[in-house]
Amino acid sequence: MAKSAEINEWERVAAALERLAPAAPATPDFKKAAAFVWNGARDGLAAVPKVNRVDVDLLKGIGQSKDTLLENTTRFAKGLPANNALLWGARGMGKSSLVKAAHAKIAKEIPALKIIEIHREDINSLPQLMATLRAAPKFRFIVFCDDLSFDADDTSYKSLKAALDGGLEGRPENVLFYATSNRRHLLPRDMIENERSTAITPSEAVQEKVSLSDRFGLWLGFHNCSQDDYFDMVHGYAKHFGLKLSREELEHKANEWSVTRGARSGRVAWQFIQDVAGRLGQKLS
Repeated sequence: MAKSAEINEWERVAAALERLAPAAPATPDFKKAAAFVWNGARDGLAAVPKVNRVDVDLLKGIGQSKDTLLENTTRFAKGLPANNALLWGARGMGKSSLVKAAHAKIAKEIPALKIIEIHREDINSLPQLMATLRAAPKFRFIVFCDDLSFDADDTSYKSLKAALDGGLEGRPENVLFYATSNRRHLLPRDMIENERSTAITPSEAVQEKVSLSDRFGLWLGFHNCSQDDYFDMVHGYAKHFGLKLSREELEHKANEWSVTRGARSGRVAWQFIQDVAGRLGQKLS
């Protein structure tokens, strides 16, 4: 009797703990949307009704990177081998825009291709996301993390390493990981240099820090654009949205705008076009 009572007591404790634990997030209907956001292990996936993106043809000055990413994404969408991609380099040069635009272009022909955004602070829950996507083999998923980087005291990069290319299960065949960052190695340079100067075995310590970026088979570099590339971006936007300004006036105003910003980039060009459209009383659709 005593043993039976003890078993019943443990069963009641287990039931109480189960009630306190958060319910597993429901798997969404992937047919209903092309894009989703992962909100951590508790909230799961949420569909994105309208993705903030531009047409891939409007992205100028990054021709080689654009062609490479489109080819890699197309192969993946068709079920062929493809690589994780790290888009790194100068700010405002279209890294995240290219990822979203490449998905939009290819998903028109292959609707099974989906894009899922994971925020930097949810990287620790990446294994749960991978498990959810592994259970939907009819679809192909690009898991996208924008502005990915790690601070000196942050160890969550180890979870990312294991999820991308490690562990017994490895990365699901229907999942590819794309990330953007201003850093090629995703970690601060001083963090790597500190390891080099203070570790007992410097080479091993540095290898540990830089090995994360090795999980990405594609490294696509983005660099500051020339004035010609900048004007090409401005003219592309102006033509697409039908802004009625002469070529000379547009370039003159665009040059003044870039001087006030102290930079030339795709982001600066887009901000200039928004200012011009506003002054002309024209909406950008």
